Amino acid sequence: MSPPINIADLRDRARRRLPRMFFDYLDAGAFGETTLQRNRADLEALELTQQVLVDVSRRDLSHAFLGRKSALPVMLGPVGFCGMFAGRGEILAARAAKTAGIHFCLSTFAIAAMEDVAAAAGLVPDFQIYIFQRRELAEQLLERARKIGVTTLFVTADTAVGGLRERDTRNGFRTSERLGLRPLADMVLHPRWCLDQLAAGKRSLGAARDWPEFGNSLMQQTARMTRLIDPSLQWSDLKWLRDRWSGRLVIKGILSPEDARRAVDGGVDALVVSNHGGRQLDSAPSSIRVLPAIAAAVAGRIEVLFDSGIRRGSDIVKAIALGADGVLLGRAYVYGLAAAGEAGVSAALRLLAIEMDNTMALMGVSSIAELKTRGKELVGGPAGSQLI
Repeated sequence: MSPPINIADLRDRARRRLPRMFFDYLDAGAFGETTLQRNRADLEALELTQQVLVDVSRRDLSHAFLGRKSALPVMLGPVGFCGMFAGRGEILAARAAKTAGIHFCLSTFAIAAMEDVAAAAGLVPDFQIYIFQRRELAEQLLERARKIGVTTLFVTADTAVGGLRERDTRNGFRTSERLGLRPLADMVLHPRWCLDQLAAGKRSLGAARDWPEFGNSLMQQTARMTRLIDPSLQWSDLKWLRDRWSGRLVIKGILSPEDARRAVDGGVDALVVSNHGGRQLDSAPSSIRVLPAIAAAVAGRIEVLFDSGIRRGSDIVKAIALGADGVLLGRAYVYGLAAAGEAGVSAALRLLAIEMDNTMALMGVSSIAELKTRGKELVGGPAGSQLI
């Protein structure tokens, strides 16, 4: 098979390799997927300024954010069920991140336990937590994270209720505690995926390993844990978490300047401008549309990270130029994971880095520091656009 030349190639290979249930979970958005499409459309609508006869013979894509140096201004963001896209998926992704010189964040809904990721990948992950109605469950996860040396905690704030993803509903994923006949038959039709999963061992949620009341199957654990995510979570609860976590705290799911200012007041160290990849509130604005206003509202008091819609290195350039201190990758790297495991994640990162490097050179920009300093004069909407 010829090498992939972009993320779209990896997506196509992931679609062919995965059973429909898991590809749809990865690929889908909420309701009519309007926000999912806006994320891409608004990034693509932004125009970059070309500058010529500028010395760009030496270029540097490295950057520091969240208190650490990174070879690229990106990290692998939290994505649930990576172990279902490839056997030992979270461990493979963490290994690829370590090799690339970037960091990795593990989801609460990961197949691999955080302890196993740290031991097998040689990298202590960041951890993304959901706050459950039973607060003692969150406290147990925090204690496990402390024991393995986690220094940065992401709390997802935009999931008071789960977004209605119609593709998931049709497949019975996250809602049913039993696997239906149709998805089971589809899995059988993907023998390479089946063999990979069988070799990886029992499929269950790593976070639930000490919670037998959630059941012993992935479907049971997923449905029961999803129902326990606390819909009453408020800004006052952020203090509850801040009081129990002395490390770096990042709130994920901010889409307005007002909420950004509340996040600053809540004592977090960073926020993520995110619409959950179009998977929660459909018809919400794209993340890139609101990024500049949120960065202005924060005014450097805390770091501003970005996710949702990244498929090209030029998308990363645009986000950094418009105020992001770092970018979280989601689908872009998981397509690679599903297509070819660790090698696929490495391919995704390599392709994005090549595209970033090429884009910056043609813009006459030599470093991420320069891009952040001069970004707003180099990126804008088309004539008459209200995008920025």
